[in-house]
Amino acid sequence: MTKLAFSGAAGNGISPLEQIMIKKGCEVYGSDRSFDLGGDSKIRNALESVGLKIIPQDGTGITPDFDCLYVSAAVNESNPDIIAARKYNIPVKQRSDLLAELLSGYKYGIAVGGTAGKTTTTAMIGYVLDQLGQKPCVVNGSILCNYQDRPGLANYLYNESDICVIEADESDGSIKKYYPYIGIINNISHDHTSIEKLVEYFTTFASHVQYGLVVNYDCELTRAIKHLKNTVTFSTCSRDASIFAYNIKPLADGVEYSLDGKTFKLNLLGRFNVENALAAIATCMLLGLNKFDAAQALESFAGTKRRLEKVGTAQGITFYDDFAHNPSKLEASLAALKEHPGRIIAMYQPHTPFSARNVGKEMAAAAVKVLAPEDIMIMQEIYEKTPADSDISSADIINEIKRLGHANAYFLPAKADTRAFVLSHARPGDRIVIMGAHDNTLPDFSRELLGAFE
Repeated sequence: MTKLAFSGAAGNGISPLEQIMIKKGCEVYGSDRSFDLGGDSKIRNALESVGLKIIPQDGTGITPDFDCLYVSAAVNESNPDIIAARKYNIPVKQRSDLLAELLSGYKYGIAVGGTAGKTTTTAMIGYVLDQLGQKPCVVNGSILCNYQDRPGLANYLYNESDICVIEADESDGSIKKYYPYIGIINNISHDHTSIEKLVEYFTTFASHVQYGLVVNYDCELTRAIKHLKNTVTFSTCSRDASIFAYNIKPLADGVEYSLDGKTFKLNLLGRFNVENALAAIATCMLLGLNKFDAAQALESFAGTKRRLEKVGTAQGITFYDDFAHNPSKLEASLAALKEHPGRIIAMYQPHTPFSARNVGKEMAAAAVKVLAPEDIMIMQEIYEKTPADSDISSADIINEIKRLGHANAYFLPAKADTRAFVLSHARPGDRIVIMGAHDNTLPDFSRELLGAFE
């Protein structure tokens, strides 16, 4: 039996692969610093329930009989697991290496890329294919809400079919490792690295696509990327695209759109989710499926966790949890909320000092572009800030928001500060959204705030 270890076991990218390899009959072990500190207990319990064997991340769990150690991009050579694996000559590979290997084993591999929307689009494609009887394998970066009743973490589907759908991350350049049958590029915007580098990543990815490429016609950078065989474009702005949605209207708990004379609904907020739906429909078209059947299937799609997820309503105040962590995502989520009445109180927590330095001013501009004068923007201190990062603070971004003309902006360093502010300022009709990445306590925080008003 193949024996595998994963370092960073609680991660969004690693955990679906752990579960799939267990399904494939491997003996799978995982370590995570958060587990050692007593954190992420829900994730730990879910993974243990489907057979993951937890080991401490101190190197003692790595023994000479392991066939490979897989690590997340956040794990470096100083990690005790890696040191132990090197000592025993155990191969050490990136999570993306296993994902590329998994994808290559399917006749119809589908890789979803883009700096925004790839998680939801991956989930949409997987859900539609499942609903239409195609039984796909799906590797996603978030929980699939339609499948939460299944054991373990519902961030994957495993089927022995000929179709596999993966979320292809560009942040570390690993998107260049994939050679899919169909590739999707939702958009390109400034995030983890320079625009020039991102264009290089996605252009290389497009050149690896074997059959068809799906691109967003409304994004100038994606529209410029061509494929030698089949390029299918989608748009919410231009009929020149291969597939075009129009008459887009916000609904109380979703959005309505028209497609070639027929009207469909999504149980998700925002125009950007119509774009995600079009990408999914276009992908299904390349597989020979009917576009209207795909659109109809999406009407029962429940979304993914932490993607503008409605947590609940109490005292007329509605709470949302959102993974937004770059300018385009923050702008899209806030714009979706602004399509509906009521004041917004948005709390964003930058996840890394690098992110705050790299796109902090753009985050400020994105917030100011969307928010009305009565809306409130809050920022907590950078989640992964260390004493060595004294040159940067979330307060710098708040000051930039104020400089750009939005006075209702506040630097509140800790969750306790945010909680006290919300309890004293929230009123019926408000929408409160908690935004940020990396910090796995943010979803619980949004629910704690809801509970304080129930």
